[in-house]
Amino acid sequence: MIGFDLTAEQKWLQGKARQFAKEVIQPIAGQHDRDGTFPLSVMKQAHQEGYLTPLVPKEYGGQGLGVLDTCLIAEELAAGCMGVYVSIFVSTLALYPIIKFGTKEQKERFLKPFCSKFSLASYCLSELTVGSDPASMKTTAILEGDIYLLNGTKMWITNGGFADLYLVFATTNPNKKHKGIICLIVPSHLEGIIHGEPIEKMGQRASNTTAVTFRQVNVPKENLLAGEGEGFKKAMAALDITRPMIAIGAVGVARMAMELATQYAKKRIQFGVPIAQHQAIQFMLADMAIGIEGARLLAYKAAWLADRGMRNSKEAAMAKAFASDVAMKVTTDAVQIYGGMGYTKWHPVEKLMRDAKVIQIYEGTVQIMRIIIARRMLEELN
Repeated sequence: MIGFDLTAEQKWLQGKARQFAKEVIQPIAGQHDRDGTFPLSVMKQAHQEGYLTPLVPKEYGGQGLGVLDTCLIAEELAAGCMGVYVSIFVSTLALYPIIKFGTKEQKERFLKPFCSKFSLASYCLSELTVGSDPASMKTTAILEGDIYLLNGTKMWITNGGFADLYLVFATTNPNKKHKGIICLIVPSHLEGIIHGEPIEKMGQRASNTTAVTFRQVNVPKENLLAGEGEGFKKAMAALDITRPMIAIGAVGVARMAMELATQYAKKRIQFGVPIAQHQAIQFMLADMAIGIEGARLLAYKAAWLADRGMRNSKEAAMAKAFASDVAMKVTTDAVQIYGGMGYTKWHPVEKLMRDAKVIQIYEGTVQIMRIIIARRMLEELN
């Protein structure tokens, strides 16, 4: 049987996250968006609540939650501020390959300290000219004895300027393309790591985004995750797990925009009545609700499959593509409903619209998601 009821524990997790978003995130979101500054104090509180380590097993100090449980939390945090949420989320993206593929020794050495004290992590895959095509990355890791010499620059790295731990993808031989990619666990204290200044962004300005350069960084061989030539597979496996979390973040952004637009439409008087009574506005609000509900269900299904150890590449891509498109459409329509007010910085729908755009880009563009979906469809028909 299929059911949509949440358990008492899930409702508690959801309610607690909603309260955190309302009391801790929302009051500071506007200021950090305007200043482009990183809300370090909020990150520390989020760590105390376990929001940075939801998938880490309890034996290593994490919450031991499933992907669906984490999505329930994620929607609420993202509704508070997507920029804050993505900074929280990225630690899970970086830690998951260690959780899934790390040796017991690696889990003990990296997960326990991360959970025991405030820490942030970064996922270092993209480069300035390498995004959708990671097989062409330029960052190299050359094995010399028991040390990998890591050289290269990663770009658009969330938490880049504050991370204690970097999960870095590099190539041992560019000619091998994706088969030459490895994954290294790189503590930020190693000599030769340089992060750039925060990158000025259109939206999600509360998240810290920088370039991170590795110059002759000596990474111990025991920090190699999973083995030679396995990095690409591990990167993709991690994204299958985390894309539902980004999708549900997009749902949170869209939901907040819909709620604000609905409230405004009930108050704004034109032609003698609230604009919510005009059919044109009602259609816009209805389409918002349809898109949000559909996106949420796609994200839930992708998460549900992940929790059961079933392949979810297609469903995760569907959720990410659809939800990010919905967030862009809903926030744009919210600005339209607000009219001139929506185009000013006086009202939060302007921020939500800016925050929504990059969800269509990071963690795989909506175009790449459609390629993944089509490929899986063709495989399934064979």
